[in-house]
Amino acid sequence: MEKRSLGVLAAGVAAALLLGGQTAATAEPQAVPMIQPDPLLMFPAHQAGTDWTAVTSARETKARERRQRVGTQAALPYREKEPAGTTGANDTLATAEHIAGFGTRAHSKVALTGDIRPDDSIPTLPPFPETDDAIGLAGDTGIPGTRHGVRTSGVIGDGPHGSAGDGTGDFDYYRIQSGATSLTFTARTATPTGGLDTVLALWDADGNLWDLNGDSGGTTDSALTVTIQADRTFYLMVGSDPALLPDPKTPGTGPGVGTEGPYDLLITSGRSAGDLDYYSFDLRAGDVLGASVAGGGTRLAVHDPAGREVFGSAQDLTSLFAVDSPMPGGGNAVVDFVAPAAGRYRLGVEAGEGPYDVKLEAFRPGTETAPRGSVHTIFLDFDGARVNTSIFGNGGGLRDLSPLADFLPGWGLAARDERALITSVVATVRENLERDMVAKGLNPRFALRVLNSRDHADPWGQPNVSRVVVGGTIAESGIPTVGIAQSIDAGNFGREETALVLLDEISAPAGSRLSLNTYVGPQSDKIAFIGRAVGNITSHEAGHMSGSWHTSGPNDVHGIMDPGGNPAVMFAVGPDGVGGTADDPDLDFTEDELSPAEGFTGIEDTVARTAWAFVRGTG
Repeated sequence: MEKRSLGVLAAGVAAALLLGGQTAATAEPQAVPMIQPDPLLMFPAHQAGTDWTAVTSARETKARERRQRVGTQAALPYREKEPAGTTGANDTLATAEHIAGFGTRAHSKVALTGDIRPDDSIPTLPPFPETDDAIGLAGDTGIPGTRHGVRTSGVIGDGPHGSAGDGTGDFDYYRIQSGATSLTFTARTATPTGGLDTVLALWDADGNLWDLNGDSGGTTDSALTVTIQADRTFYLMVGSDPALLPDPKTPGTGPGVGTEGPYDLLITSGRSAGDLDYYSFDLRAGDVLGASVAGGGTRLAVHDPAGREVFGSAQDLTSLFAVDSPMPGGGNAVVDFVAPAAGRYRLGVEAGEGPYDVKLEAFRPGTETAPRGSVHTIFLDFDGARVNTSIFGNGGGLRDLSPLADFLPGWGLAARDERALITSVVATVRENLERDMVAKGLNPRFALRVLNSRDHADPWGQPNVSRVVVGGTIAESGIPTVGIAQSIDAGNFGREETALVLLDEISAPAGSRLSLNTYVGPQSDKIAFIGRAVGNITSHEAGHMSGSWHTSGPNDVHGIMDPGGNPAVMFAVGPDGVGGTADDPDLDFTEDELSPAEGFTGIEDTVARTAWAFVRGTG
């Protein structure tokens, strides 16, 4: 049972803890919502009733469908030149091995094989003694402390609660403590005899479940990558899959014995301090790069010609890609990237040990390969719509969403104000998605048409048309958020997708951080403020569909793709704390750190991802 996305996606149940300042429930440990944010949700709210198991299942089905559509073009084989078991030949960006012939003008797919020498600096700890079946009995890994990793081993079934004991199920717990800054770590099991089917779970000190993984990379071993907040203590549990989860605070509370046997456990934080393998290749401006690593490799990172890390990952979130995306996936770690300019880029296999396989692939944007002369359309639907919400992986179905007009009274606006409000929303979206992209000049063949339901006939259902439905409520949609996109689609290959901007939370009475009314004062130009805020959220969801992930919310760089932890930023409220006044900023697509809370690293250029998502067709 694959549960990697359950760890990151089901965690959206309590993403509000990180993004919106809300707290998670603390009932039975098995029912506690997981807290790692969902990259598709913006301003998540009221999440306790969401069936996140159904969300996970639907998104994994989508990922399988996408993989079945991936082309079968033969890949160019490339074998690492550095001999296995050695280091030093390609361990830096400057000494990267060059893969000649890879690119969108020649061999667009490379099957790369190599080997990471085990990191000799990672200590091996002896197995921790039983009983270690609960948080209070956990063995101390010493991470981070003076260690960036640790190896150890254990046996599921050797304690007093295994099959030879009371039969409630044996579990081993390990303590991991973050320091003064947040910590991203990866944990992996290996089962030398193959008898044990492992599960990994991460709990906090209060017994809240943060992450869960059963099967990794097509095996019965487990792996998870998690970013945890500073100055916190967490507990990694090794057990038996299917997920037989106990009360993590009380030994002997498991629901029974599953598979049993020995396991090896490797926990690492950050890059390897030992062997690193780098490869270089040449990309054209607008090339869409994808890479997936399986086997011994556990982290990939893309570096630009200046040496900056522009996308680092130790996880596979390809369940969020568009079904029509040809990008590779299915490994321990997956990266995606859109080249803003021509140059020599590098891919690093930066963690793990042993032999690995990398699928390295490059594509031109999906809109560029559309019929010659075609222009992508984004349709803004303010009239209400019937949407099959199962496309968002929430196990929903056909839902009727109410129109923008129904929310005007919540903002103290009259029916006669609707026209001006739509004009303000459309103007903001066009500035963000059209005028700014043309002005920055990254894509000389940029072409995008933004239409709306007030001024144009509804083109939804035609080829090369995406839509953003601006209207509806959480209750109507069944999705606990303000904004959600159908996919995160580098290269814009899924050219007929839907996003939602729900309006109930942001039109609620003043007092809530999510309500626009909280930021309105007597001096506000209310229509301009509401139009710009809704336009920014709409642009954010279109940004996901054109390939951008969330950027860092807590830092001082504010942009369209920030996740919404500070609603005033997305609403473009100025220093005076009042929206619709002269000091309100212009929020744009920009370069910024990827959101550390979602497990990625590096600087994301959301301008390049957006600009190259919309290319006049040449097919």
